[in-house]
Amino acid sequence: MPIVPAIVEKLREHAERHRELTAEISRPEVASDPRRFPDLLKERGSLDRAAELFERLQKLLSDREGAEAMLEDADGDIREMAVEELAALVTAEDELDGEIKAELVHDADLDRNKVIVEIRAGTGGDEATLFAGDLFRMYTRFCETQRWKIELMDQTESEVGGFKEIVFGVKGAGAWRLFRFESGGHRVQRVPATETQGRIHTSAATVAVLPEAEEVEVDIKDEDLRIDTMRSSGPGGQSVNKTSSAVRITHIPTGTVVSCQDEKSQHKNRAKGMRILRSRLYDAQAAEKHAERAAARKEQVGTGDRSQRVRTYNWPQNRVSDHRLSDNFSLEQVVGGKLLPVLAALEERDRELRIQAL
Repeated sequence: MPIVPAIVEKLREHAERHRELTAEISRPEVASDPRRFPDLLKERGSLDRAAELFERLQKLLSDREGAEAMLEDADGDIREMAVEELAALVTAEDELDGEIKAELVHDADLDRNKVIVEIRAGTGGDEATLFAGDLFRMYTRFCETQRWKIELMDQTESEVGGFKEIVFGVKGAGAWRLFRFESGGHRVQRVPATETQGRIHTSAATVAVLPEAEEVEVDIKDEDLRIDTMRSSGPGGQSVNKTSSAVRITHIPTGTVVSCQDEKSQHKNRAKGMRILRSRLYDAQAAEKHAERAAARKEQVGTGDRSQRVRTYNWPQNRVSDHRLSDNFSLEQVVGGKLLPVLAALEERDRELRIQAL
């Protein structure tokens, strides 16, 4: 099937911008500008692939036009050769169409390999904190299958052994590309251990997945911070330090507050707290930009809205239902860390939505 004109035009725009940038950075006054040159070079680099694909597309279309002209005028063996060449070109065009779509919907941010995941118990009391613990173990097992590194950053345990809140970092190739789909409300339906009459309860937890921002990406001024120190605490008086090692950081302009007490060192808690704060501020900026783009095209794609309920874990029926997909999944496998089929389906759905929005 021929590549649709809208896709060709979008690719043409990217290739034209690549040509403009190539001409721009070749100018001596631009090449010697330490501020403009790196940004222009980075932008052109992000368009290299699109320019190469457009060049391939032009050659393929030219070859196809020649084969069609030959088919009209030829007969005998020449005509048979033209038919074979045209069939090969049609197949090549279909393959190129897939490559072009993949490039046009590619977002450089998806290549980030570090994320910060925050899990918070929601409605459901103690059962919700136990569910938060189940989610943490599920993600831990999944990261192990992907050979990703997990770093515990902060946690607040509950009296029953779950978590009121737990924050951890993940590092590994494809971490943001896959983990971004976990943001949102997660709901569990099961009989709690404390339920004497066997009634099914519904509890919830929220998950926030943030791309971990580098220092150069978010400018945080010292005067915009208020840093308080305190003694760390745990359930039943456990893990109480004799020194004030716990840290609470407040970003005054936005009112964002981050607390970190997992380390015994105040310095380490402050460093981890700043990483979390930086990522939250970056996430807020990215969400604002995304909303602006979405409003312009009147369709949101891959929002990761944390207020949205994304998944239900039904224990009695051994079923996980992701509300963005039509298929259900085995609860036993998913909570055991086999999340990849769910995330792969979500990634394919996201890709299709992005293609539709081109």
